[in-house]
Amino acid sequence: MTSVKETVKEQLVGTTEEPQLSHQARSNFFRVAQKDENGEPFMTEEAFINAIAPKHEDYHKIKREQYGILFQVADRQKNGKLTLSDWATFENLLAKPDAEYEIAFRLFDFDGSGAVKFDTVQGLANLNKSADSIPFDWNSEWASLYTGRTKSRHDMTYPQFSQMLRGLQGERIRQAFHSFDKDGDGYIQPEEFQRIILETSKHKLSDHVLENLPSLCNISTGSKISYATVRAFQNIMVEMDMIDVIVSEATKKSGDGKITRSDFLNAAARATRFSLFTPMEADILFHFAGLDAPSGRLSQKDFAKVIDASWRTPVALAGQTVEKAAAKTTSLLHNVLESVHHFALGSIAGAFGAFMVYPIDLVKTRMQNQRSTRPGERLYNNSLDCAKKVIRNEGFTGLYSGVIPQLIGVAPEKAIKLTVNDLVRGHFTDKDTKKIWTPWEILAGGTAGACQVVFTNPLEIVKIRLQVQGEVAKNVEGAPRRSALWIVKNLGLVGLYKGATACLMRDVPFSAIYFPTYAHLKTDMFGESPTKKLGVIQLLTAGAIAGMPAAYLTTPFDVIKTRLQVEARKGDTKYTGLRHCAQTVWKEEGLKAFFKGGPARILRSSPQFGFTLAAYEVLQGLLPMPGSEDVTPSGHIEPGVGLQSATAPLPYLRSRNALKLILDLDQNIGRVQVPQPENWPKFLQGPKQ
Repeated sequence: MTSVKETVKEQLVGTTEEPQLSHQARSNFFRVAQKDENGEPFMTEEAFINAIAPKHEDYHKIKREQYGILFQVADRQKNGKLTLSDWATFENLLAKPDAEYEIAFRLFDFDGSGAVKFDTVQGLANLNKSADSIPFDWNSEWASLYTGRTKSRHDMTYPQFSQMLRGLQGERIRQAFHSFDKDGDGYIQPEEFQRIILETSKHKLSDHVLENLPSLCNISTGSKISYATVRAFQNIMVEMDMIDVIVSEATKKSGDGKITRSDFLNAAARATRFSLFTPMEADILFHFAGLDAPSGRLSQKDFAKVIDASWRTPVALAGQTVEKAAAKTTSLLHNVLESVHHFALGSIAGAFGAFMVYPIDLVKTRMQNQRSTRPGERLYNNSLDCAKKVIRNEGFTGLYSGVIPQLIGVAPEKAIKLTVNDLVRGHFTDKDTKKIWTPWEILAGGTAGACQVVFTNPLEIVKIRLQVQGEVAKNVEGAPRRSALWIVKNLGLVGLYKGATACLMRDVPFSAIYFPTYAHLKTDMFGESPTKKLGVIQLLTAGAIAGMPAAYLTTPFDVIKTRLQVEARKGDTKYTGLRHCAQTVWKEEGLKAFFKGGPARILRSSPQFGFTLAAYEVLQGLLPMPGSEDVTPSGHIEPGVGLQSATAPLPYLRSRNALKLILDLDQNIGRVQVPQPENWPKFLQGPKQ
């Protein structure tokens, strides 16, 4: 019975029920079915393959046409057509916890008797054997343990067949080793080992492992491979999923996302009740995972090349000049387009952030430009008083004086800052651990701040003069109001960069403080990770907090910049340069003058960058760059391995796993046309005794 709490929760937030199997079966069936002459829907073998093997999946190791062998399991009437009832039964079979083994059992139990005959298994294996295949003795002691000896064969029940199939690959490898070990010394050549694995286990191993199989002889003295090494290698193959779990947990706890052989064995000991891996097995795992990174400290990406059967050797490593050039060109084009994409999103986010806090910026500018220290001569007593007087004297729109050029200019300014920071951080970020050294973070932020000055300085000098002319008009009768275009023409190109040094000295430390602080707040305070995405409120909070120290600590340079860029009024001191301005302000107004408008600057810069960064990250999620999926540059990583969640349809995943078991018998099963069941007996005869 459900508790009162659960009942109330269901009423408040509702419930979600999984669709019934009959609904799933019907939907999947009619999606690919066709109708016969009587109007009855049915599924052909080709349609069946389309239903269980989506065309977009990766068929690198197990070819798509091989899924057709499972049609023999679904076709209960053995007439080459699946009815809705047949399909529903097959989907129900796929949903069973032991589906992989039961599918394999039903394939070999072709007459539906509930038992598998020894001749059926042997016959189907021999049907796919090529003339140069490594021989396998079906009359061996191992086979007789499951089916009895030649004169007393018995059929195998489902449990017996499943256990036989589980041990089949190991027996094939043992017999193959024995056939190559002509002198009986327990060693074979590396090339012979490679041939054994390619014939028995290719469908379960990655390109990286398959291409480097002969190198296994290097883990011990001598140039040959012992049987103990072969058995250790096989145990590694069997435990790939467990290795993935152990590596994932161990690398998460590592400071740099990398582990050593000792770290792996210690993690394995904690994950199991006894030592799961021998020292030789750990050596083999680290040998293959560390071929491209022989430092002894390996990341999860290094192990993926061993664990994941669908890992592909990248085209760039094929050594073909044309393909390398094409890849390089594509990469360059992608980088350019990515920068354009970042720039566009940064422009929108920057304009949004600037508009939201523009009234605060106007108050900050007027407070910083106020030079008198005597109460009777001051226009404004504080930031709040300034805002009130602006609204009273100039109207609410006075708070937005100069906003148009600000929005026009702030778009490229913020876009440059965000784009450069992203590019520099990306360059110095470790590709394996996704971490960056703090000094590189500071460098990335400082570089971004320096690059933006080319747009910032002209923008701000025009904006500042527009912001203060309202108070001039109020106190100086007949003072004309100037437009942004008039100010630009009057200043000229050189004049637009007046105070640029102070602007540079403000923006470089601001960004060097801001961006690293923002990044660490997201990860350390709010717990952002690849599996946890932050919400808008968290992004706004992180951005606002990061802006506080950055804004206040750089206020002195902002004051100097403002004084240099504002047109001096009659009677005011005219500053000749950055040093003269700093000395004069210190002498005439004291240290406190350097922090004029500091609170307003915090109130403006802190939320502005909070809005800007939050908008930037939200836009990146809403408008991602096409083709920006996270693809490992050194290979393809299959979804649904170990701790990763599988995104492929369950029928495909279960069918794929069933085929992995069936192909332990022979990798060519399903690649050649399998005779119809009524013709199977003549193909299922083993060799004459």
